[in-house]
Amino acid sequence: MTKQFYQFPKDFWWGSASSATQMEGGAHEGGKGENIWDRWYQEEPNRFFNGVGPENTSDFYHQYKEDIQLLKETGHNSFRPSISWSRLIPTGDGEVNQEAVTFYRDVFQTMRENGIEPFVNLYHFDMPMAMQDKGGWTSREVVEAYVRYAQICFEQFGDLVTKWFTHNEPVVTIEGQYLYGFHYPGELDFKKGVQAGFHSILAGAKAVQAFRAGGHKGEIGVILNLTPSYPRSQHPEDLKAAHIADLFFNRSFLDPFVKGEFPADFVELLREEGFMPEVLEGDLELIANNTVDLLGINYYQPRRIKAKENMPNLKAPFMPERFFDYFNEMHGRKINKYRGWEIYEKGIYDILVNVRENYGNIPCFISENGMGVEDEGRFVDENGQIQDDYRIDFYKNHLKWVHKALEEGTNVKGYHVWTFIDNWSWLNAYKNRYGLVSLDLENNFKRTIKKSGEWYRSVAEQGGFED
Repeated sequence: MTKQFYQFPKDFWWGSASSATQMEGGAHEGGKGENIWDRWYQEEPNRFFNGVGPENTSDFYHQYKEDIQLLKETGHNSFRPSISWSRLIPTGDGEVNQEAVTFYRDVFQTMRENGIEPFVNLYHFDMPMAMQDKGGWTSREVVEAYVRYAQICFEQFGDLVTKWFTHNEPVVTIEGQYLYGFHYPGELDFKKGVQAGFHSILAGAKAVQAFRAGGHKGEIGVILNLTPSYPRSQHPEDLKAAHIADLFFNRSFLDPFVKGEFPADFVELLREEGFMPEVLEGDLELIANNTVDLLGINYYQPRRIKAKENMPNLKAPFMPERFFDYFNEMHGRKINKYRGWEIYEKGIYDILVNVRENYGNIPCFISENGMGVEDEGRFVDENGQIQDDYRIDFYKNHLKWVHKALEEGTNVKGYHVWTFIDNWSWLNAYKNRYGLVSLDLENNFKRTIKKSGEWYRSVAEQGGFED
């Protein structure tokens, strides 16, 4: 079979993403305040896989200079960390922690010195505990505190950072905190979830407004996990169910952040069910006038949807699944057995086509794509390197579809994997490993580049790959 070389533009962004809580460690050092993960681990350590909490994670706080060298060695020309709100402003809205300013400035400066562009995210699931005590995203006061935090970041780091992102996966925050219980405080309260979602969007728009009003150079965007909702069939009820799932999990955030408006049928659904959020005068105009410059797209798996099989219990707590069921019986699906997630590479193409055709072909990039695997020590060769060919295949097969979308005219500017180094993953801790670089928890956090890390460097150097 003839091989093809998949060539990407010379200025394509090759990199990866992580987050402050997942990689920094030093949770109680350097003046950092408590966030919701610190509190949850303190209250219920049993919820965390193997009882491993956020205190140390992969220790970027102490080893960032060595880690940035590893970023360079694995071909990165860009990297997306997040700033810890509770490290920079320990109470969320009080004094700025100068130790944190020094730390982040040195991180971004060191990245630039190594030819790595900082793509900096302001919020990645890590609400300061003092802000959560005021209601978190359900509180208007927290929205204003977040905007102040964003302004401080722009002012303190704007000379080093020209790619900013307001949130990572804001819908997951709502799912985790107010629907499915995998983020603190783990409530089941759809009305709170809707209010928190609206305030997240409003906070993002206000941050965009502040960024532009401050005359800061560069671009500001948002990172959304876009998960295509595929209907089981073309039957009208399956199509309707998939459409509603798409409204809840994709368009509820995609439309306001990119178009400045909420889908009319989603608003109508919320109104009919009695879940409209509190919206103050001027809010919708502000959202309309402060859309993002750049869209990051996180993609891991599709969502398969079918019409409801049984009538829902109308007296039970309201959930999106009142309108659809998940369709898991599809024959021949590829599954990552460690996560139970479907591997469907074409999904990444379908998202990019949708963005091109329905969202003004906004400049975008794949901001996360990755494969978590348990017990990778099974794949270590005689030289101590993990031979993760499965991960290389995963990336190749997704990049082929990114390449196709690019050739067809989608304004896709880069590909970031999840993640650079095996990192702590919330309640799953270190159960699944995603990194281009392995982390040895038993041996002083030793880092070793995996086979996929070497492959990724070659892709970045060549601007593509052959397959």
